[in-house]
Formats: sequence, structure tokens, C-alpha cells
Amino acid sequence: MSASVTLERPPGAPAAIVGRPDAHRRGLARLGWGFTLPALIFVGLVTIFPIVFSIVMSLSNVGLSASGFALNGFTLHNYDELIHAGVWRYALGFTVGYTVITVMVELILGTAIALVLQRLTRGRGLMMALLLLPWSMITVISAELWGYIYEGTYGVLQAISGAIGLGRPVFLGTANGAIVSMMVADIWKTTPFVAIIVLAGLVMLPEDVYEAAEVDGASGWSTFWRITFPLLRPTLALAVLFRILQAFGLFDLPFVLTGGGPGTATTSLAVLGYKVMFEDLEFGPGAAVATSTALLVLIGCMAFLRVFRAQAGSEEAA
Repeated sequence: MSASVTLERPPGAPAAIVGRPDAHRRGLARLGWGFTLPALIFVGLVTIFPIVFSIVMSLSNVGLSASGFALNGFTLHNYDELIHAGVWRYALGFTVGYTVITVMVELILGTAIALVLQRLTRGRGLMMALLLLPWSMITVISAELWGYIYEGTYGVLQAISGAIGLGRPVFLGTANGAIVSMMVADIWKTTPFVAIIVLAGLVMLPEDVYEAAEVDGASGWSTFWRITFPLLRPTLALAVLFRILQAFGLFDLPFVLTGGGPGTATTSLAVLGYKVMFEDLEFGPGAAVATSTALLVLIGCMAFLRVFRAQAGSEEAA
């Protein structure tokens, strides 16, 4: 006894796909790859190729000549020179400390601002527009504006300090003053970014949980730590991850505002890589600085995501 299966065409389905769903899917996949191939080639040329070439250059003896540079064999000397360089170790410590402090402050301020905006019933759109003004400003322009504010002769802060009897403080002329001043400028610009991300997470939280907490008589502080903060943790992790990626690649703000000074006080890894490669013309060590920075960012992000997944898994199991 033989049985036959007849495929009937569903209403509105093209006759070509009846009986050949796999072939149709493969055709759509090839079409999709065909549309995305130009974009992938472009990304490879402007992103992947420079990264690979930087790694190759960091592992090579780079010879300079009037016609350019040449790669003359494999070596680990660039990384050996990097590890034993005191300026690289200082730049690494400064970049890590700067990232940790600014991200923590921005996370606290951004969360507080987002909580205030969430409770606004009128004028939220206007407040969000004003909040985004610092973030939408190009960092180079923002650094120039803060440079005028911190200027030691005719700066705005000098005039305010003189008016209230605080004398003439030095903001960018000392190491600690320059670091703190740069952190203030960075926090002013990037806190709105964190606030918008946190606000997006807040508006997605379920209302019934808060209604139940209100019925149980929970205080606002208890509601935040027991309900809002745990539910908001994935959003906070996303904001922290983005800010770590941005802060660790710190370049334009110190380059414009302080030039990495005074001395090497505000020299980040990105600024150090620029100076070594384009001012000292040491392409091998400069490429090693860039490659090591990218590797540190990758390791830090992977560790952060691993810890976050482990913590989220333990909470789900509980």
C-alpha cells in the first residue's frame, strides 16, 4: 500500500515556493548576502584591515626611509620596550583610574537624573532636549569651551573665583588640577548619555510590581533597592559597557584641553600612542601601544560581561 503526499498551495502563496521551501530560503539568503556584501567589504577595508595591519606592525621591525616605512621581520622588541617604559605604565594607570572614576560618577548622576525625569508629568520632552545638548556637542568643541572656562587669565571660573574672594586658582597648570578639570568636563558631556539609557530602561519596568510594593507599604528607598535596581541592572550594565569603551579610548578631550600635560599628567593610552607614532615617528612601538590598548579593552569587556552573566544566572536560579 503506497501513500502519496500532496502539497497544496496555501492561499496567497507563490507557486514557485510550494514543495521547495529550502531552495527558496537559500535564494533569499544569497540575495541578502549580495545586498550586504558591499557594506561588509567597506567595513573590512576601513576597520578590520587597519586593526590587522596595526597588529602586524607592532610585531615587526619598522624601518623608516624618505619614501615611507618598511616591515623588516618579526620581533617582540616593541612590546618589550612598551612594558619597560614608565610613561606607558603611567598612561595605563591613568586611563584605568580615569575610566573607573568617571564611569561611576556618570552612572550615579545619570541614574538620579533619569529617576527625576521619569516622575515628570509635564516638560519631560523639553528637559530631555536640554539634557542632550552637552552630549550632542562635538568633543573637540566642548574641550575648547572648557578651555576658555578654565583659562588662567580671563577664564569664567577665574572671574567667579575673584568675585567671591577665592583668589586665582590654577585649574590646568597642576597635575591634580588638570586631571580633575578634565574629569568634570567629561562628566558634564557624557552624563546625559547614561541618563537617557537609564530612562529608557525605567519606562520599560512593569507597573504592577510598584503597585504591589505600594500596597505593602514599602518606602521609596526600599522600592528602589529591592525592585528598581535589580530590574534595571541589565540597562545599567549596558550603559557601563558603552561608557567603558568610550572612556578607555580617551583622546580628543585631553589632546585639545591639556595636550596630555602638564608633563604627562593627563596622557592617556590613546594620546601616548599618537605621540609615539606621529610625533616621535616610532611606528612599531606606537602600533604596540594601540594594539595593547585594544586588547585590554577586549579583555575588560569580556570579563565584565562574564561577571554580569554569572550574577544574572545566580539571581535567576535563586
